[in-house]
Amino acid sequence: MSVEVAQLTKTYGAQNAIHELSFSAKKGEILGFLGPNGAGKTTTMKIITGYIPQTAGNAKVCGFDVEKEPLEVRKRIGYLPEHNPLYKEMYVREYLEFVASLHKTPRARQRVAEMIDMTGLEREQHKPIAALSKGYRQRVGLAQAMLHDPEVLILDEPTTGLDPNQLAEIRNLIKKLGAEKTLIFSTHIMQEVQAICNRVLIINRGKIVADDPIDQLSARIAGESQVTVEFAQGTQAALLQNIKGVKSVRSLGQQRWQLSADTKADVRPEVFQFAVAQGLTLLEMHKETISVEDVFQKLTNQG
Repeated sequence: MSVEVAQLTKTYGAQNAIHELSFSAKKGEILGFLGPNGAGKTTTMKIITGYIPQTAGNAKVCGFDVEKEPLEVRKRIGYLPEHNPLYKEMYVREYLEFVASLHKTPRARQRVAEMIDMTGLEREQHKPIAALSKGYRQRVGLAQAMLHDPEVLILDEPTTGLDPNQLAEIRNLIKKLGAEKTLIFSTHIMQEVQAICNRVLIINRGKIVADDPIDQLSARIAGESQVTVEFAQGTQAALLQNIKGVKSVRSLGQQRWQLSADTKADVRPEVFQFAVAQGLTLLEMHKETISVEDVFQKLTNQG
């Protein structure tokens, strides 16, 4: 595993920021790290990258202990913090060449040019960082994180401030990088998670409440499935309630109904047969899906 975290705890006074977190991430995996504000996401990332020490437990990156071998860990990690720290008085290319010199990057000028091209900074490379928009500053932060070709990328809110076009470009870049590296990123944009991640880890109040492949996440809260139907003619709730597999019925108005059923049951064929038997014209029927946002809200709103 590229990243291994075991029983990780960070305490500030009497308060646990994180408590006994354990998880791992491997090469070729994009791990979405989710949680409400104050849940402990940034604290965990800072410990893994060696920015702050843990109170208890341990973390390893590519087999190196973050506490005992911090320099070896930092060689193998690219990190974009939540608040992107940049030398704003420097020019974009100048700054990236400076970062490359710190890493003693081979073929530094060529590597800088590659990162400028990869992150779409060609037109901005000769501008001072202070003159850039927030979105382009994020691109500079991404470029510096990838400059030394690290095995592990940790990105804290990497898409903050990007416009829709930039968002699509960076999303594609993250997906491309995730195919060949270990990539952990936090975000509050649930569409990003569904579009990019193949695994999701949710923490709440410093503890893990979910760690699942993206396609299995909904099973954590799935107790019922809903089917929305609309008929051209009127019908009665009592009749819909009698459809095999339907547990409850709720009117949505204008001949629209929401039918709740057990998650294992797909009542749509039964609804179709009901409409035929009753002589009703079926205008709409679709099964509601449980989104990452639904799961997130359910798990993080639990007391």
